Amino acid sequence: MSDKTVSVIDMDWDAFDPWRIQPFKHRLTEHPLLQTQQLVELGKRCRGTKLWYAFNSDVTAGTDFDDAASLFPTSKSAVDSLRDIGSAKAWVLLRHIQADPLYRELVDAVINPMKPMIERKDPGLYYRAGWIFSASPNTATPFHIDRSHVFLFQVRGTKTVYVWDADDRVVCSDRARDCFHFRHDLSRTLWKEEFRKRAHVFQLSPGTGVYMPLTSPHMVETSQEASTTISFTYNTDATRRHGRVHVMREMLCKLGLSPPDIGENQVFDWAAFAAASAIVVCHGPGGHPPACPSLRSKTAYAVAD
Repeated sequence: MSDKTVSVIDMDWDAFDPWRIQPFKHRLTEHPLLQTQQLVELGKRCRGTKLWYAFNSDVTAGTDFDDAASLFPTSKSAVDSLRDIGSAKAWVLLRHIQADPLYRELVDAVINPMKPMIERKDPGLYYRAGWIFSASPNTATPFHIDRSHVFLFQVRGTKTVYVWDADDRVVCSDRARDCFHFRHDLSRTLWKEEFRKRAHVFQLSPGTGVYMPLTSPHMVETSQEASTTISFTYNTDATRRHGRVHVMREMLCKLGLSPPDIGENQVFDWAAFAAASAIVVCHGPGGHPPACPSLRSKTAYAVAD
């Protein structure tokens, strides 16, 4: 059986590199759970929880992603914005959709067929999750990094996605990634307009998508039409090692030491991973560091932290 018959993605899996950005095509645009009324119903079920996040269209690429909702609140509720996203002047995220029984089935239906192909090169897949983004015309998603590998699927509308390599230290330094993994702090992940010329730029339309590795910086701008996008994320043994090394680096920097760059010294990286792992075990479940629960526990599904 070919890869295409077992997955909603059309992608060159032989060329897949878990640490390199790669475009793909997909067949999710007509899925019933991704139509407007179903998204509105999901939004209703998310009321009173941490499973949604929204801001208005006045945000810019340089807005702090974590502060966007308080700095630029929406004029309508998340549910009303979802219902009429074309005129809402809003950006709405439905987070951790795997927490909803209906949408957990969708997350599994997408990730399960891909898992064997992913694990041929990046074993130990865990912490799967789904995220649905609805954005009004001419709305930006601020520059930021994520804690998982990401498959981003464009469902409706068009948008421009700017993505930078996961090892681009000009756009995002190791120190920025250190404090991000340690305490989910984006204060060192700062936007500069000149970064655009270093980006991989994708003009996404329905049925297209892009794969982005762990902490690949990215920024998004919608076009003159509203946009619906869904991303499926996960972690692996390699992302767990990578994140824990960053946690140890941040702790050493707090002590006034200067650890080598990630990947520069493999002996240091493995020692840092071992030390961070021991610290995480000592702190126990829910302890800090690290910021992301995926670095503490290898659960099948992501936790809505």
